[in-house]
Order: sequence, then structure tokens, then C-alpha cells
Amino acid sequence: MTASTIDTARLGVMLNELRLPTIKTMWPRFAEQADKEGWPAARFLSALAEHELAERDRRRIERHLSEARLPPGKTLDSFDFEAVPMLSKAQVMAVAAGDAWLAQGANLLLFGPPGGGKSHLASAIGLALVEGGWKVLFTRTTDLVQKLAAVDRLVHHATIFEMNVESYRRRVALERKRGPGRPPTRATAKTLAD
Repeated sequence: MTASTIDTARLGVMLNELRLPTIKTMWPRFAEQADKEGWPAARFLSALAEHELAERDRRRIERHLSEARLPPGKTLDSFDFEAVPMLSKAQVMAVAAGDAWLAQGANLLLFGPPGGGKSHLASAIGLALVEGGWKVLFTRTTDLVQKLAAVDRLVHHATIFEMNVESYRRRVALERKRGPGRPPTRATAKTLAD
């Protein structure tokens, strides 16, 4: 056994230990090319590291897509924005970029009748976010509710306070949308005594 063979075997073991599978499979080909073309060591290492990072990124996106459970074939390019004219394409694209709203922990809710494109749009935004490096989980409301069969156990032997009032967050959002100087969104009725 030659020193070169021993070094090659040791390198394979070390690359396994360092969890660098792409470099492990690609280094012989790159080393041969580097020898033929006279690459400096930095170029050789840089080319290997570049491929390792690209492969990690590809595997990460593949793993996140699998975990996201997105319906296949639903992209922003295939979404018919003309069918939903009240939807701002620019706003949807900003949301799909994931800029500030995800870092703030904000929610995204889609409302509308069946067949209006909610699932398509949610899936398309999810796909864009996964491609941008975010983790996503796609679930339909009906599936989520079915998974909450545990709610029955929570309410058994529980004290329940029903608070059927207008949503505070909704009221604040409407007031914020209304802006200053406009009349309030809710009116107070006064009863006059005879």
C-alpha cells in the first residue's frame, strides 16, 4: 500500500467525520483538473467548498419542501392574479419575499369562498419562502381542526368563559386602517327614557 493510497483513505475518513460528503465525492476529479491546469491551492479548495455549499443548500431546500407538505405545481407564476382583481400582485410578491413580516412573527390569513385560489396562493407563497430559506408547513383548516380532536378533552371538566365580543385586534386594525379624523367604526346606541 502506497503513501498516496493511505492518504486517500485517511482523507475519506476525515471528510466523513467532518460531514463533507460533496467534497468527499468531488475532490478526486477536482484534484486531477487542478493538477492538469496548475490551479493554486486556494482555487482548488474554493471550488470544493463552493460545491459543498451549493449541495447543502439544495439538500436543505429539498428537505424543507418535503417537510412543508405543499401541494405540487402551485407557484406564483401559475397563479391567475386577474381572476382575483382585489389582490395586489406587488403585495403578494413582497409577502412571498418574506421580508419583514416573518421576522416580526406576523400571521398571513387567506379568506374567501371555495375555489377562489386560497390554497394555490398559500402554497405558492410557501414555495417561495422555502426557496428563500424559510421553513413552512402547509395545512388546510379542516385538517388542522381534525387534529384538534384533543379540544374535546380540554373542555371536559373545564370552566368555560364565552366572550362573544368584537375582536380587539380586528377593531384596532380597522381603526388603524381608518386613520385619524374619521368617525369610529362602532357606534354607541343610547336609550332615551320617557
